[in-house]
Amino acid sequence: MARDTSPQCKQCRREGQKLFLKGQRCLTDKCGVERRSYPPGDHGRGRLRQSEYRTQLREKQKARRYYQVLEKQFRAYYDKASRQDGITGENLLRLLERRLDNVVVRLGFAASRRQARQLVRHGHWLVNGRRVDIPSYQVKAEDVITIRAESSAAETIRAATALTSSVPAWLQADHDALTAKVLRLPERSDIDAPVEEQLIVELYSK
Repeated sequence: MARDTSPQCKQCRREGQKLFLKGQRCLTDKCGVERRSYPPGDHGRGRLRQSEYRTQLREKQKARRYYQVLEKQFRAYYDKASRQDGITGENLLRLLERRLDNVVVRLGFAASRRQARQLVRHGHWLVNGRRVDIPSYQVKAEDVITIRAESSAAETIRAATALTSSVPAWLQADHDALTAKVLRLPERSDIDAPVEEQLIVELYSK
């Protein structure tokens, strides 16, 4: 399965803000954005020409990197969102939020999406009692997420819960038992992703 293996700190620096791609490291002085707040590359400190297209493109790239999905997959999410009823941008964010790897992060069971993706791919999580090893699996209302009984990752997951201050209102987590439940589907107000989805819609509408 294809995945982005490029340096994560460079991705944050390119977007000019923390995307919290490396878990606890992002909260320390070792964070790439804290150490070098300018974009990577030979011309990172040069003057950037601003344009409407550039602003829209950067917003799309930021969203894609924040959720750790590749370009082809991100476009497929957009196409699906555009066919649904309602506002396309909000539909897009809801689809991305409902990814199992993202839900694992939101619940506090992983320090980063890359770690969550690995935990899912290695089969450490059950959804409604069935093993799910697909990071892009779309959770539904009333789904129950539990750790596999014989999982060797329990200590890693418990260490990640220590970094979690709160869980979104559409999810319910028990950090002691390492279980969770999807109470309902997320609304736009529940999603704190640093993304202006309307700019993405404008980019793809051209």
